[in-house]
Amino acid sequence: MSFAVPDSVRPVRDAVYAFMTERVEPAEPVLHAGGPEAAAVLDELRAQAKKEGLWALGHPRELGGGGLPFLDYVYVNEVQGRSEYGQLALGTYTLQDSLMLHEHASPGQRERYLEPLVRGDISPSFAMTEPSVSSSDPTQITTSAVLDGDEWVINGHKWFTTGASRAAYTTVMCRTEPDAPPHRAFSMILVPTDTPGYTIVRETPVLGLDGAHCEVRYEDVRVPAGNLLGPRGQGFVIAQKRLGPGRIFHCMRWLGQAQRAFDLMCRRLHERTAFGEPLTAKQLMRQHVFDSYTEIQSARLLTLHAAGVVDSAPGAQARVEIGAIKVVGARMLHNVIDRAIQVYGAAGLTPDTPLDRMYRHARAGRIYDGPDEVHVDSVGRRILGTYAAGGSWEFGLR
Repeated sequence: MSFAVPDSVRPVRDAVYAFMTERVEPAEPVLHAGGPEAAAVLDELRAQAKKEGLWALGHPRELGGGGLPFLDYVYVNEVQGRSEYGQLALGTYTLQDSLMLHEHASPGQRERYLEPLVRGDISPSFAMTEPSVSSSDPTQITTSAVLDGDEWVINGHKWFTTGASRAAYTTVMCRTEPDAPPHRAFSMILVPTDTPGYTIVRETPVLGLDGAHCEVRYEDVRVPAGNLLGPRGQGFVIAQKRLGPGRIFHCMRWLGQAQRAFDLMCRRLHERTAFGEPLTAKQLMRQHVFDSYTEIQSARLLTLHAAGVVDSAPGAQARVEIGAIKVVGARMLHNVIDRAIQVYGAAGLTPDTPLDRMYRHARAGRIYDGPDEVHVDSVGRRILGTYAAGGSWEFGLR
């Protein structure tokens, strides 16, 4: 595969880039502030995206989306990631949940949730993480669901359920098969957020940012038995199918953020002088450019390679490739933004540039969707397992 943007994708990618840089990024101060004005601006951006054929580009066409093939959408997602509001403005915030429902939902679930998701009429949320157990080992999840007649009764405590405060429903991973092996003990259940017993405790601030990462309690929450998503005991399988491509999408959006930080850094180096000469003449400043270039390019090639593996073998989990890019991508993003802040000096610490907010979001990337340590260990174990089985890891053949 080519690592340059294919000619066939350039027009839509260029259109998304223009939409992001000319409309979404300039609106960020209003969107950050929240409130009615922010909601109105976001509604207008969404209406423009729909009118211009840029809405829900990665969703399957049969669901009402743009129908971009997986790899094409990966390239588009790169520029969409320049702003944290790109997904919301362009209707792709729901993509992982829509694909999950597309594969596993019953006809009734599709009508109630899937079709409105793609239209942007409702928002989803997804609940795995719990405050009382280590999220690096999700087999410890304690939230339970017991079938009582024709209803599931759910009890438990989740947090970092992103978007729950504005969501129509939450897909809850809970223990339904207490006597089964750990990876067969959990199921996914759809819970409308207005169900009695579903209580949002708080929107948990993350490094000073309010990102709608909600803490939620489930106290005798009753939903119909038909709200089970997929078969009983298949929660881990469904979660992995959701998270694998999602991590690739995360990494491509991180590359968009890194590109933005890189642009800001390089322009700043041309704008400022110190000790009688431009910053571009300083060797240590050029070191920042070099280090950022090599990290961005390395992470980009690794990410596109992982996407190519997934695309060439439908159903392939590509766990080594995806685990590697999750770690490398998150570290890259943190480092590139950090260098840009260093170049800006005091101004980089203030809201006068987008870097201070980008930096805080970047730090969270090393934890969510699995902390670095878990992915590092998994990648090393899988590669060593290849050798233990008498094989080898031939880079030129992968």
